[in-house]
Amino acid sequence: MAKLSETDLTAAVEALPGWSVKNGKLHREYEFPDFVHAFGFMATAAIAIEAMEHHPEWSNSWNQVVVNLTTHDAGGITAKDILLAGKLEELAKRLR
Repeated sequence: MAKLSETDLTAAVEALPGWSVKNGKLHREYEFPDFVHAFGFMATAAIAIEAMEHHPEWSNSWNQVVVNLTTHDAGGITAKDILLAGKLEELAKRLR
């Protein structure tokens, strides 16, 4: 998988509300009503993540989940990161 060009990356991020590029990674901070919803998001997302074999850098603190996506083998953000971000958005909408 090839790293996205700046033009393609800009267009992709514009299509993903709430996402940005931070420190060379696709970045999003989610806030849920409580810990159960935040953890539920992570647990549910883990199934899709494992199926894609593309694992995020993420952390949880009470009702927040911070996600950073990059494709280490490509040295940056790829279409696979954009695809995973889209899946995470779909899951988050169900739990917020």
